[in-house]
Amino acid sequence: MSRTIAIVASGHDEAQEAARRLRQRYGHQDPADADVVVALGGDGFMLETLHRFIDQRTPIFGMNRGSVGFLMNSYQEDSLDTRIARAEPIGLHPLRMEAVDTDGQVHRGLAINEVSLWRQTRLAAKLAIRIDGVERMAEMICDGALVSTPAGSTAYNLSVNGPILPLGSPVLALTPISVFRPRQWRGAILPHEAEVEIEVLRPHQRPASANADFTEVRNVAIVRVREDRAVSPTLLFDPEHDLEERIIKEQFLL
Repeated sequence: MSRTIAIVASGHDEAQEAARRLRQRYGHQDPADADVVVALGGDGFMLETLHRFIDQRTPIFGMNRGSVGFLMNSYQEDSLDTRIARAEPIGLHPLRMEAVDTDGQVHRGLAINEVSLWRQTRLAAKLAIRIDGVERMAEMICDGALVSTPAGSTAYNLSVNGPILPLGSPVLALTPISVFRPRQWRGAILPHEAEVEIEVLRPHQRPASANADFTEVRNVAIVRVREDRAVSPTLLFDPEHDLEERIIKEQFLL
């Protein structure tokens, strides 16, 4: 069965030119009415696209016209219809962030990769960590901390030496960023239904910010993070370039 496609692209010249050629060749449906969205760009643009269509629940087939392209398929102009028909779906479960700032205002955000919290000034952050209401760490001195999904575990989480999580595994990674005390703590792997609460100690003296993809909150006092299983955007991958294989391969790179 033929599927209608919408072609969207990042603002970079290479992606825009690719979009022009593909639209001429395959047509272009309004994204609101398309069966599949083809996204041209890099991983940052893929995150934007996932957020843009998350309520519409349209599957997204990405092709790399950016830099890293971990969430993208390789760029090829031939046989796009066939590739989409053969593509394997991967469902992602994002994180819900609730951040309370020092004025008591509540801010909410959604993260495909991770929710991160980091210091705003030259002073290190002091954080307390509670899991499902139980205090697990009374004080951690660090640059910050993050909670990552399996899909996001190869992104910022990996760059701060967090664990790579198999896609589909029912766990989250809690990873410190440049931890000073306790020096030997390297983070924790938590069940996916856990609620993580991070309190900023002395937030006026040692201010910190929180970020969930495109939502940034300054001067936070408490950040709560949980997985949202009711939301599940779908990525489409070529069978020979699926995300599971990429995550396994990433663990053997030197």
